[in-house]
Amino acid sequence: MKTTAFTAKHIELGAKMVPFAGYNMPVEYFGINEEHNHVREKVGVFDVSHMGEIWVKGPNALSFLQYTTSNDVSLLTPGKVQYSCFPNGKGGIVDDLLVYCVDGQTYLLVVNASNTQKDYDHLCAFAPKFGITPGKELYNASEEICQLAIQGPLAIKAMQKIVEEDITSMEYYTFKKVTIAGIKDAIFSITGYTGSGGCEIYVANEDADKLWNAVFEAGADFDIRPIGLGARDTLRLEMGFCLYGNDIDDTTSPIEAGLGWITKFSDAKGDFIDKDLYLKQKADGVSRKLCGFELKDRGIPRHGYVVCDANGTEIGVVTSGTMAPAVKKPVGMAYVKPEYAKAGSEIFIKVRDKLLKAEVVRPPFYKK
Repeated sequence: MKTTAFTAKHIELGAKMVPFAGYNMPVEYFGINEEHNHVREKVGVFDVSHMGEIWVKGPNALSFLQYTTSNDVSLLTPGKVQYSCFPNGKGGIVDDLLVYCVDGQTYLLVVNASNTQKDYDHLCAFAPKFGITPGKELYNASEEICQLAIQGPLAIKAMQKIVEEDITSMEYYTFKKVTIAGIKDAIFSITGYTGSGGCEIYVANEDADKLWNAVFEAGADFDIRPIGLGARDTLRLEMGFCLYGNDIDDTTSPIEAGLGWITKFSDAKGDFIDKDLYLKQKADGVSRKLCGFELKDRGIPRHGYVVCDANGTEIGVVTSGTMAPAVKKPVGMAYVKPEYAKAGSEIFIKVRDKLLKAEVVRPPFYKK
């Protein structure tokens, strides 16, 4: 099993460790609900070093990414970040990702840990078409980089204490290279997967201890705490953010998943993998749609539970579900037949042969 540059810290602090995406990761420190609410109210630190980082460089980098991703990369300017996905050529999604634009010939792709090798192999398959050489213009740097996500309403105020450059005026989905705790050229971004504000910091593995110590020293006055991946999942679900492997995968299209907003068909975008199929889905409609729901009856929805209509006829399946700690309601996401996906629709979640009433709602479930 792999470890991150911070694994020893988690074990030393008594985290509950579990295998995740091939890594030994902390799932919780002092209770998922308490950790969840701590991020909502103060500031918490996630080790997300298991995430993958892939560089794409050179004069053909833009055209390569325009073809292999669903969003319009030409809209990016240096310092901007874009949410996107890799279509798989069969209508499904290889992975969802973030595209960081350093300049017109330099891009950093941040991908899911469980998909890093799959993503890299997928990109390598199309690289020759664009004169891009794997290992050169296309480079998997995942084993060299560590990342901390500092999340919560007090995160930026705490981090400004150790970042030389101004970060308080940074906009959502932007990044800059900064000097943090004496570490030069750290990547500091504001994207977030929790809905509570905050930042992400990328440094080389050899600077991991220096970064960890500085982050917790800077946050001491703000009651900063380490947070496990369990709370990361409940936080993202309260926001209605998709999780690869649950809500999207190789069998789901971005149109079905409500990700049409990251699937662009402009002239500037040009041709890309699965373009014609997605255009057809957009024009003709799809057989299922991802929606959010709140459970009205007592119970907790879980991944894989069947969704039914009032007569007990199966109409879909739950992809994610939990008792949301901050909103104190059982919420979830599910693929259902399109006629049931509209907000306000009544659906039923089958739990132990009982049909529990639920209402379709538009995420986020948590609102500041």
